[in-house]
Amino acid sequence: MTSFIPGPHLLDSPRGRDWPRLPAAPAPGREPVPPRRADVVIVGAGPAGLAVASALWHHGVRDIVVFDRGGKPCGRFFDRVDLLGQRVLRSPYEHHPGVEGYRDCELLDFARLHWGRLTPIERREVRMSQAGHRSVVPLDVFEAYCDHLVDTHRIAEKTWRDTVRDVLPAATDVTVRADRATVTARHVVLCPGEERREAPVEWWGGGAAPPGVTYWDERVPPLGGRQVVVGAGLTSAHLITNALAAGREVHWVVREPGERYQCADVNSKFFRPEGRARIGSVGWSDRLGLMAEFRRASIMFEFRPQLERAEAEGRLVVHRGDAITSVAAGAGGTAVLRLAGGRRVSGDSAVLALGTTPETGRGLLPEEVVGERDGWPELDERTLTYAYAPLVSVVGAAAGMVLGPAARNIDGHRVATARVAGAIARSLRGDAPAATPARAKVGAGV
Repeated sequence: MTSFIPGPHLLDSPRGRDWPRLPAAPAPGREPVPPRRADVVIVGAGPAGLAVASALWHHGVRDIVVFDRGGKPCGRFFDRVDLLGQRVLRSPYEHHPGVEGYRDCELLDFARLHWGRLTPIERREVRMSQAGHRSVVPLDVFEAYCDHLVDTHRIAEKTWRDTVRDVLPAATDVTVRADRATVTARHVVLCPGEERREAPVEWWGGGAAPPGVTYWDERVPPLGGRQVVVGAGLTSAHLITNALAAGREVHWVVREPGERYQCADVNSKFFRPEGRARIGSVGWSDRLGLMAEFRRASIMFEFRPQLERAEAEGRLVVHRGDAITSVAAGAGGTAVLRLAGGRRVSGDSAVLALGTTPETGRGLLPEEVVGERDGWPELDERTLTYAYAPLVSVVGAAAGMVLGPAARNIDGHRVATARVAGAIARSLRGDAPAATPARAKVGAGV
């Protein structure tokens, strides 16, 4: 059997190009805080929140308020990937935050419209997508496309920079309390995304990391000639290649037996309707098994040649298959990691890329409303509303036990958005009951 490994040249696309913007619509006078009432409040303006707001626009639902910590749609998403020096998306052209079921401008359309701004390699990837093959999307194109969605669906004028503290469901509405404003809405959609996974308490006793140790979403100090990277996913690959490019020796701690390389972050079978049906056709314990099997760290194939070459040359030392027992500061501010096999790995700095955890609504919604079980909320499988708060929906990784591993992916956001936006629009039009009566108490789940 012959395997095709795409070259690392696909990882390099220009960043920061000047993309044309649509003429700005006349901005209505806007108060410093949002209105006290709205049809829909969206919590989070990342790719998922952008998809929901765009879809509601097509349904004619324009009375919306979007709360976001940074205040700029998708701003946090791009800040994070730029911190890693990431230049391309892992998702192909057909995965984008556009709207299912409407003839919106899609990501591939957008790239073709700006053909003259693309490099020869980027144009080849567009042709690959048109031919039905896997394609690599430049991050620059994706950001410009997100800006296009913001402009065409008037999302910026509906977005307020604020941090939501509480989402309080009642029988006929939901109150959203943020630091500077309170809004009562007929429906709320949570799009909180995922947060970094913290190190196990036993590594250093919890709390702040020891000196010399940082997480992947923090700026890595450019110190010394040796860097340790802990993790097995795409973030680790970016951190390693950045350090190698800076001339550092890198020690890579992969706690699993070995690295996994695959095109997308989720097995492609779960992007298709039959893959989602597979999740929906089995019980809770089987779903947990599928999520554990297929929601695992992996790296784009494009990184494989350069990582293997660096290891062969001795610039990259890979420690496979050993758990970490402790992380501590060593002499001179170095970071020291002890492994279960007795080995000791040290570096001038260590970066932890331990993955992410879905934001389920815990901390925003009352705990009994989330109905959390094994780390997952209990949701209505048709509408993705919370079983105990049917006016509150969720789009993103937290819908994984309904939509499968792809719920965290941009394409999974579109699938979830189609269900959520359609159900909200029908309710607001009076075509469906405003809400299914909430269950009286947390039940057994699926």
